[in-house]
Amino acid sequence: MAIQWSGLGPGLLLRFDRGSGQPLRSQLETGLREAIRSGRLHVGERLPSSRELARELSISRGLVQECYSQLLAEGYLTSQVGSATRVASGAVPLPPAPAATPQPLRPPRLIADFRSGVPDLSSFPRGDWVWATREACSRVAAPDLGYIDRRGSPLLREVLAAYLRRVRAAAADQERTVICTGFAQGLGVVVRVLARRGVRRVAFEDPGYGAVETSESMQTVLAAGVQAVSVPVDEQGLDVAALEATGARAVVVTPAHQSPTGVVLAAQRRHELVAWAGRHDAFVIEDDYDSEFRYDREPVGLLQGLAPDRVFAVGTVSKSLAPAIRLGWVLVPPSLVGDVAAQKHISDRGTSGVDQLAVAALLESGRYDRHLRRMRAVYGGRRGVLIEALARHAPQVRLTGLAAGFHAVAHLPPSAGELAVVSAARQRSVGLYGMSMYRASGAVAPPQLVLGFGCVGERAIESGIRAVADLLR
Repeated sequence: MAIQWSGLGPGLLLRFDRGSGQPLRSQLETGLREAIRSGRLHVGERLPSSRELARELSISRGLVQECYSQLLAEGYLTSQVGSATRVASGAVPLPPAPAATPQPLRPPRLIADFRSGVPDLSSFPRGDWVWATREACSRVAAPDLGYIDRRGSPLLREVLAAYLRRVRAAAADQERTVICTGFAQGLGVVVRVLARRGVRRVAFEDPGYGAVETSESMQTVLAAGVQAVSVPVDEQGLDVAALEATGARAVVVTPAHQSPTGVVLAAQRRHELVAWAGRHDAFVIEDDYDSEFRYDREPVGLLQGLAPDRVFAVGTVSKSLAPAIRLGWVLVPPSLVGDVAAQKHISDRGTSGVDQLAVAALLESGRYDRHLRRMRAVYGGRRGVLIEALARHAPQVRLTGLAAGFHAVAHLPPSAGELAVVSAARQRSVGLYGMSMYRASGAVAPPQLVLGFGCVGERAIESGIRAVADLLR
């Protein structure tokens, strides 16, 4: 389908050789025919008006009108009184039909999809984002529309550092804050910097990022020439003694709400982790991915606040606003700020400056916190429905990891087959996801499900659990 250009539409590149001796009208007709035959102009696409094309090409309007008339007569163009001149439907020969290939079956529409890690995208604060973008554009100085500080917008870094100090007990200031496009870029930049300092092995929580072969985060580490290893997580969080045995000099952790088990890194383990980093000249990369959404526990501050010289804290707006915003930040140890900023600069010359200013406006205005309060209520309601639905339809299934975020872990009976439950649920149009996909080994025991409720409504939660209740027993 041809694009319906609004207004005058874009220009049309046609080249003339004014010294060739060939009449301009002939060159114009040839150029338009070729543009249509080659597919540069699609069927139904509007051509510039004769007046506009004459102005662009510095030729007379009459010459363009004569050319259009000739191509209308030849069937290349079509036109009606009061309407634009367009490429005619029969002007371009249809390409030969490709050999028939079997089309993949579209997945059935699910009653409920309990995929984790996805926020409620329908609740993105569109009105606030439009306001913030308009506010940013009206306030931005002309020099700030150029290439800015490689660490990011000074305004956003100042506002963000103040916000993280208040809300997350971070040891933050704008000089040690580097803006990035999200966790993936932040991790990649940090790992490349550490690799240049001699770090050859990075540890990941297990369960957490899954198998090395399928984990995007682990692949990011491998691409930097660094080995990725796994360290077990128990009821108190990362096992620091097991970490010590790996010989790693960096570790990626989710201490506030471990992903996916939901456990909080115990206070003693936090201090052990900081001590480990000091003993081995090592670093902690803290993924602060969903700490904004807490329900029935006291807030947990950033690990970075305990050891800012050893911890990189990476945060984003992917869970709080939407992944499409592509904006995050790294709180960097003082000794590595220059290296991280330089590596970020090499990566992309800077994250969208206007989007940075828009996020700063949301934070300063209080609209960001207002949105978070609303979403806590939404996710809290869905969390409650999930608890009630399981208590009613599968009371023997234990739920954990519900203190924060928008996913929980369902512990199935020992006799249940995790993969069989997931497969059978899909046959009933319910998306369930096993803990095995988060384990480095892919082990299916003990059988557990990771139930995300961020992007599934309360009614769908109830219907979905009811539909698979017998599978969970």
